[in-house]
Amino acid sequence: MPIVDALKALGNDRRLLILDWLKEPRAHFREQVDGDLVEDGVCAVLIAEKLGVSQPTLSEHMRVLTGAGLVTPKRIKQWTFYRRNEAAIAALKAAIAQEV
Repeated sequence: MPIVDALKALGNDRRLLILDWLKEPRAHFREQVDGDLVEDGVCAVLIAEKLGVSQPTLSEHMRVLTGAGLVTPKRIKQWTFYRRNEAAIAALKAAIAQEV
């Protein structure tokens, strides 16, 4: 994961908010029909709903976060669920600390 891509992904308030919510999904999202909030991730529909954006807008935010390696997607039926990639986030923090 290039640091530049991750920093660009983090340069948007909405994406930062999504990452914050995904840190403690049970505290920020209602239970979902399919998939466990922690084990499987949060359904894109719930994230879009909470963020107050359309599905296409959310898809673009999640594409950027996924491309930077900060979240991982998982398909269940026709839905996509997202979880934070804690290992990648820790590596990014370490890389930033090393650069400073």
